[in-house]
Amino acid sequence: MDTDAFSAVHGEEWARLDRLARRRRLSGAEADELVRLYRATATHLSTVQSAAPEPVLVGRLSTILARARARITGSPEPSWSDLGRFVVVTLPAALYRVRWWTAAVALAFLLVAGVTGFWVATHPEARALLGTPEELQQYADEAFEAYYSSGPAPSFAAQVWTNNAWIAAQCVGLGITGALPVYVLAQNAIAVGAAAGVMAAYGELGLFFALIAPHGLLELTAIFVAGAAGLRIFWAWVAPGPLPRGRSVAQEGRSLITVAMGLVGVLAVSGLIEAFVTPSALPWAIKASIGVLALAGFVVYALVLGRTAALAGGSADLEEDQAGYVAVTAG
Repeated sequence: MDTDAFSAVHGEEWARLDRLARRRRLSGAEADELVRLYRATATHLSTVQSAAPEPVLVGRLSTILARARARITGSPEPSWSDLGRFVVVTLPAALYRVRWWTAAVALAFLLVAGVTGFWVATHPEARALLGTPEELQQYADEAFEAYYSSGPAPSFAAQVWTNNAWIAAQCVGLGITGALPVYVLAQNAIAVGAAAGVMAAYGELGLFFALIAPHGLLELTAIFVAGAAGLRIFWAWVAPGPLPRGRSVAQEGRSLITVAMGLVGVLAVSGLIEAFVTPSALPWAIKASIGVLALAGFVVYALVLGRTAALAGGSADLEEDQAGYVAVTAG
């Protein structure tokens, strides 16, 4: 294709479309002309891309079409309905999609934590790697519990929240590496197991669970979900199925980054519980019940509401034309 000749033949149409798209007001006839020229120019762009993908011309036509599309469809402002759809459809559907991955991650995490805890609790040489007997005794008797009241509750909640939200975002955003989610999950599992092992060795395992249960049930579940979402993106690269590998990864990435956004709110709740409930003087049963209720609410949200959203066709991905997989053509 001779792109210069093609531009000479259709250049006036493109210029006219650009002028119409820039106008603040259009008559009925001009609006009809705008739609007609948009369709024609979309066809021209598709022809250029398939026959002679000249970058400058493709960029020019893409810019004109983007401006015209915005004029035709309007520029919607964010609304409460968009937020409502995100909370009721988009996020629960994304959480539901990774439910089995989350279960597998949780099982592996608990297995690693359990083995680590048993090893530390029953082997003095393992505990020796963590500190002297005096240091570990002080940790079990004082430091572990004191951590939860180490600062003003609002500041402590903000610190815990930002730290955990950053971990979750890394697991999802860098999940394509495959290694980072595994590293983060393994590191946290070993840390939790080692802490439990030390507390058990010095007769404070009950205190460990009493302090972990209120916030830890929801917090750890959120980390499991983040790790599962990251690994699911990695798996989309390893086993893309019928889709091209790049499209498979992009599709999963767009869908599951929603999980990272949603977990910001979930981890804010667990942070508030950790700062205000865990160190409080409430009876252990009440604190544990708060943790169980928080986890139950999340599970119902992810599985019940998520299943409903998924069955209704809810998705966190873009429409195909917005994602760039469909070439707009006239007719």
